[in-house]
Amino acid sequence: MRALGIDYGDARIGIALSDPLFFTAQAFEVIDRKKVADPILRVASIVSEQEVSVIVIGLPVNMNGSMGTRVEQTRAFASELAKAVDVPIEWIDERLTTVSAEKLLIQSDVRRDKRKKVIDKIAAALILQTYLESKGRTRHDG
Repeated sequence: MRALGIDYGDARIGIALSDPLFFTAQAFEVIDRKKVADPILRVASIVSEQEVSVIVIGLPVNMNGSMGTRVEQTRAFASELAKAVDVPIEWIDERLTTVSAEKLLIQSDVRRDKRKKVIDKIAAALILQTYLESKGRTRHDG
C-alpha cells in the first residue's frame, strides 16, 4: 500500500507516491490537463496500479488563511475523484509548497525550462512528505 499526494492546478496536476512503508514521498508524474482527456480517470488508474490506500490533496489556502476560488476548484476536483476511487481523501495546507519546490529545483541547478516540467510533481512530493511527517511516519522517528 502507498499514499498518493496531489498538487492540483488549472494546467497541471502533480502526483507523488509514498514508499510502501509510508516513510518518504517521491515525485511520480505530472498530468498535463491539455494532453490528458480525463485527469480523474488517470489518477484513478494510478490509485489502482500503485495500490494506494490514502490520497492527500494540497489545499491552496490563501496566505491570510482565507479560502478562495482555488480551494473551491480543488474541492470540486476531489469530489469528482471521490466518486471514481474507493480510497479516503485527506487534506493538507499547501501554502508555499510550490515556492519551496521552486527553491529546491533552483538549488539543484535545474534549468528554468526543465523546472516547469517537474515543479508540480515536486510540490506534490512536498505535500505528501508533510502529511507523512504529520502522521509520524518518517524514518526520523526510528
